[in-house]
Amino acid sequence: MNIYDASHFDSDKTFDVDVAIVGTGAGGGTSAEILSHAGLRVLMVEEGPYWTAADFKMLESRSYPNLYQESAARKTKDKGINILQGRAVGGSTTVNWTSSFRTPSATLAYWRDRFALQDFTDEHLAPWFAKMEKRLSIMPWAEPPNANNDVLRRGAAALNIPAAVIPRNVKGCWNLGYCGMGCPKNAKQSMLVTTIPSALERGATLLSRTRAQRLVADTNGRVVSLECVAMDSQGIRATAHRITIRARHFVLAGGAIGSPGLLLRSDLPDPYRLVGKRTFLHPTVISAATMPEVVDPFSGAPQSIYSDHFLYVDPIDGPIGYKLEVPPLHPVLTSTTMTGYGLQSARAMENLRYTSAIIALLRDGFHEQSSGGTVELKNDGTPVLDYPITEYVWDGARRALQTMAQIQFAAGAKSVLPLHENATPYTSLEAARAAIAGFPMEVLRTRVASAHVMGGCGMGSAPKTSVIDGDGSHHHVENLSVFDGSMFPTSIGANPQLSIYGIVARNATLLSQRLA
Repeated sequence: MNIYDASHFDSDKTFDVDVAIVGTGAGGGTSAEILSHAGLRVLMVEEGPYWTAADFKMLESRSYPNLYQESAARKTKDKGINILQGRAVGGSTTVNWTSSFRTPSATLAYWRDRFALQDFTDEHLAPWFAKMEKRLSIMPWAEPPNANNDVLRRGAAALNIPAAVIPRNVKGCWNLGYCGMGCPKNAKQSMLVTTIPSALERGATLLSRTRAQRLVADTNGRVVSLECVAMDSQGIRATAHRITIRARHFVLAGGAIGSPGLLLRSDLPDPYRLVGKRTFLHPTVISAATMPEVVDPFSGAPQSIYSDHFLYVDPIDGPIGYKLEVPPLHPVLTSTTMTGYGLQSARAMENLRYTSAIIALLRDGFHEQSSGGTVELKNDGTPVLDYPITEYVWDGARRALQTMAQIQFAAGAKSVLPLHENATPYTSLEAARAAIAGFPMEVLRTRVASAHVMGGCGMGSAPKTSVIDGDGSHHHVENLSVFDGSMFPTSIGANPQLSIYGIVARNATLLSQRLA
């Protein structure tokens, strides 16, 4: 197969293909399979390494530096939000927690109303979602939830809050709980084990440890080449070797920070200065609980129970709603996320086996006070997301912390710790509520994280308000498409991978018909 690790190159290289795809995650992997099966010569560019099941040792110390952007420590410009994004063949699909939801109907309705995306209906997209659900073995998790997820299930049931089982893209899952470090059994149906091998079998080429630097256009405004640089074996420093890729068509699928960053470096037409704007995160706040029984929150399917009850309490453009899920708690990420230091931190880690957590994913992008952030370029040309948190978003964060504490106590928690610098463990709901009501909701005082980055190359029918059209085609560059989470004009309001799979399957199929 045509698989190259650019860190081994000893000279400059040039490739000529029909389609060059930057990124190998949900968008890049899906489009690579569809385009290569249409008979097109496809080349995939990936900044991270090509690791397979044999390399996944279920060790945080090994996985984070190799499989995540900035060693799983990527942050917003003000350091206020930690962002988990994959950086390996398969992208975030290699390291995510497998939760798979179709785009909510309310989100699609908003897109039709505000961005004139008239084809984005449940009926029109259903066949594409069904196609990818079948392709990736997506179905509700049939096993009982692990003890960590069961806290959300029990607490919600006690309060008559609707909760449901999460669909997961797994086949033959061993229920290990280490999805975030790469699946050592190839049970997770990521791009790494599904669409990318399929594309390679059809003659596609894969370049790993290759950083896309710049798209080069001719005087007619068509992109003629992609300039890349070979990275070293650690994936940190550029080597002296350059890679030039010439293609008929170029697809950006480098993620909602990477794709806007590449466009900004390329200085392609952007007459309304929209590239990188309206980038969304699902800002996520966390509540930890000490349970009377052993939880072992690092063991078993990471996410299997969710509740959308608080996502739709108000109109979609009213007070910000939030989705409730459960995160796995592994020692390194837990220790760097928990509040406190010294003896308090040591005691929290000693208590890890009895700890459960709930997260609230805030649905940003549907209100004028929730317009997301902006991808910018640092002095070295690498991208960074400036994401100011408004009072509107903080209001949702405070309400979410109240909700999660209530659910955890209803499930039998001995104490609850909202992840805020002013917090201490509270042994009653009344004490927790009073404390949360008085918290100063500020950056760095409140722990905020996100594993979902969306927008920055938003789609819409009008070039004045969008970067691409509903088919993913760039409004101002004829042979350029965007097929990743950066295409969304708002956040999804759900884990975005299935939204990317389905919409990209549609758009890549349309592109293959045009090119073939």
